[in-house]
Amino acid sequence: MSFYSDKNVGIENMPCPVKDGNIGRIAEKVCVEVKKVYDAGLQQEQLDNVVITLTKVKPAVTFTPPLTFVSCRTTSVEGTIRNLTITPIENRPNFARVRTDVDIPIEVIFTDADGTQGSGLATITVHKDIILFMPPASVIPPQVESIVNAVCVSGCYMGDFRFSISVCVTVILKVVAEVELLIPAFGFCKIPPAEEYAENICEEIFKLPLYPPQLLDLED
Repeated sequence: MSFYSDKNVGIENMPCPVKDGNIGRIAEKVCVEVKKVYDAGLQQEQLDNVVITLTKVKPAVTFTPPLTFVSCRTTSVEGTIRNLTITPIENRPNFARVRTDVDIPIEVIFTDADGTQGSGLATITVHKDIILFMPPASVIPPQVESIVNAVCVSGCYMGDFRFSISVCVTVILKVVAEVELLIPAFGFCKIPPAEEYAENICEEIFKLPLYPPQLLDLED
């Protein structure tokens, strides 16, 4: 089973939507260590004619040119922040201009002239210049992090494992800090036993009544 199995509906100490009747079951206030998001912003854009060079190409064979682009996707949702500059905005207290380069890791799939499939890694770099809430100075300073996604629309081989691609990019920049947060709690979660996958081909048959229903039963 899992937290969301039908068999666990209504069981105490299981994650579920909070309803009015549940509020009275709060057992304690607990201190948890979490990464608190103070502010976040999302930007999506299409980038055309982005030239990338593949590294860590596999398998380790000699590919027959020309290569044909197949697809690409991000290999991690965490982007790398570089060249970060945070500049407070004079007429907007506690807000700052955040400028940074964000590296997005991708994997490119391709085939060669003989139909052999291969793959390689590359990085797409996008520059961001946005405004975010920036908390005042504290013992534990906030950090800027990124969540990224890139999906290629098309690609053209340029030789020497270089491709020119069109890609749809999503970048979320967040101001975060590790904090100890006080929250209401219902106690520890009850972990249900895991439900093993099995094809219950007889389940529908076993649900049938043992005897055929009578006419009176069908008319009820």
